[in-house]
Amino acid sequence: MKTPNQYHTVEVIVQNKPLARDPEGETIHRNLILKGGYDKVTGVRAGKLLRMTVQAKSGQEAEDLVRKLCDDLRIYNPAAHSCEVRVVEEEDRITE
Repeated sequence: MKTPNQYHTVEVIVQNKPLARDPEGETIHRNLILKGGYDKVTGVRAGKLLRMTVQAKSGQEAEDLVRKLCDDLRIYNPAAHSCEVRVVEEEDRITE
């Protein structure tokens, strides 16, 4: 018996690698956070969050598809960025 496709929400988090400079994060930290008086915040790293709704038989299949998509389509630069792919809860699913 075939398992029917279900909708899964998959998040992709792209960030600069830890040793790479992060000019966007540095600017946010310096020009917004510190100037806003939040001097206990000692650093900021910026990144991108993509949320995709994927039809797949399982969460693992959806995650594998999105991981392949990110690699094949160069959603991130592996030399400069880290890329985390994860399935989130169904109630967090995005709709169009």
